[in-house]
Amino acid sequence: MRVFRHEIAGETVTVHVPETTNDLNEFWEWLYRARERGPIALDTETTGLNVFNSSFRLRTIQFGDARDAWVILYERGGYFESYARDAIRRIPRLLIHNAAYDWLVLDRHAGIPLDELTAWDHTTDTRILASLIDPRQPQEGGIGTGLKPLSAHWVDPAAPDTQAGLTSVFRGLGLTKETGWAGIPATDPTYLLYAGLDVLLTARLEPVLRRELARLDVRPELVTYEHEIARLCAVMQRRGLVLDLDYTHQLDRRLRDDAQQYADQAARYGVTNVNSTAQLADAFAGMGETLTERTASGAVKVDKNVLLALADMSLQWQPLGTRTPNPLALAVLKSKRAGKWGKAYARTFLDTVDAAGRVHPFISPLAARTGRMSITRPALQTLPSSDAMIRRCLLADEGHVIISTDFSAVEMRVLAALANVRRMKEAITGGEDLHDFTARLVFGEGFTKAHRKLAKAIGFGKVYGGGATTVARQSGAPIEDVQRAMKAYDRVYPEIRRAASRWQREAFQTGMVSISATGRRLPLDRDRTYAVTNYMCQSAARDVLGQSMLNAESAGLLEYMRLPIHDEILASAPKQEAEEIAREFERCMTWPLYGVPIEAEAEVGGRSWGSLYGADY
Repeated sequence: MRVFRHEIAGETVTVHVPETTNDLNEFWEWLYRARERGPIALDTETTGLNVFNSSFRLRTIQFGDARDAWVILYERGGYFESYARDAIRRIPRLLIHNAAYDWLVLDRHAGIPLDELTAWDHTTDTRILASLIDPRQPQEGGIGTGLKPLSAHWVDPAAPDTQAGLTSVFRGLGLTKETGWAGIPATDPTYLLYAGLDVLLTARLEPVLRRELARLDVRPELVTYEHEIARLCAVMQRRGLVLDLDYTHQLDRRLRDDAQQYADQAARYGVTNVNSTAQLADAFAGMGETLTERTASGAVKVDKNVLLALADMSLQWQPLGTRTPNPLALAVLKSKRAGKWGKAYARTFLDTVDAAGRVHPFISPLAARTGRMSITRPALQTLPSSDAMIRRCLLADEGHVIISTDFSAVEMRVLAALANVRRMKEAITGGEDLHDFTARLVFGEGFTKAHRKLAKAIGFGKVYGGGATTVARQSGAPIEDVQRAMKAYDRVYPEIRRAASRWQREAFQTGMVSISATGRRLPLDRDRTYAVTNYMCQSAARDVLGQSMLNAESAGLLEYMRLPIHDEILASAPKQEAEEIAREFERCMTWPLYGVPIEAEAEVGGRSWGSLYGADY
């Protein structure tokens, strides 16, 4: 038995590393005693982050309470494997930090089914508990949701940063941060000590977080709800989507060619590097363009928003018709986009596809401070709403078709419900087109398409915290027209401003924290209290999606669900049953919120996700 001692919060703790079957028997005796005292923390050490890669390996499984940790060398196989697996099955309550990752590791590489690990109240994720206390990351003024910053704040200011400590060991062994996890010997003392410390810290963190949640009056039901959402996301991530390998390889080559082609066009204007702000500023000045926006340091700003304005395009890449498009701006935008999409999507798909030809985008159910979900590796939620090219890579299962069930104007409906906007609620309940209705109130019966576009942009500006400048960019309307229209909008929907003022006052009274409709804590920044409307609406819309996911599972639809993305659920269903399943998704996503009907519409496509956006397959 190898034994390491360390100090946490003034107490000596012990990390045990069994090396023989007799050592494993000691572990077994500890396990039986420890599980009677309370939950046991669990963690894994692996060779990387891509759980579904063919070269991925599970190296160790750690168990621990507040004083003892046991590092089981799983990669040795034999008794080490069997003891670790049996131990997990015999623990009634687990504590895991960032449980979704370890759930998937154990499901795929240790033969412990996800359903067992996520059974009712079996696992507590300390990362979820921390997010419900303060969802902000350090750069936003929060503690963060990583184990190290949380442990340093709640357990011991001297809690070691295990990853940072190991990085220096990696360097000493001639390894990088990426190759170190697979290359470091499992006998390395620093590696074994830090593996054990993670479960010791998790075990000490959980009761402190529980007490803080109780002090802040965070609803226990919200804690349970978030664990259920995490479970659904893990199930979807495990299943993944089929990748059209031939198409994706072709797309990768095409995007590389496009990036070079448009870079060559930019070079004709003297821009040899499309990422060089100085070159772009000089070239635009030479073309007679006046650039007025500046960075904090005083340099000329030539970011995406500036380029889109010069190219006469909205933030959604739609033509505005307000000026002659600048050809250099168009070339730079297209070169950058092709390069980014090739790297972020096509090559990421090809790098992460598993042996069965499926990709497993990582679904983070608590990505933003509002609880908004995100999809990473690759970041599918950043794709433009009209894109068919990237979405064409992803397919339904063989014999299946893609179904997308999307909420209808959910942001505006949530705003109407939360702020109790009388006229808006009447329009929604009456089945009117909300943006037509608003344009009529603001501009009169003779409103134009441009008026409707502006009314829609102002509405979303209210939801997302965009000011007159942002609305002008989205709509293409002159800033003076936008400012006048925003004042008229406030007159016809006065409840929105009143609600925003009330939410801000309440936040000031509760330490700059607003409480969402579901009891979620939404910390505000003192210099951005106007964002409270955005936070309240975005958080409620996220929980509308979360509840709809639970409704869909209750209706037996989880086996078809593939991604929760933005305000939709993407599914793969047998072609013969697709219409019936689509109607069932609509039913599960249609329900009232404070008297406002939340409605959803399902669309049945072809084999690819891109078929819903015009792709021919």
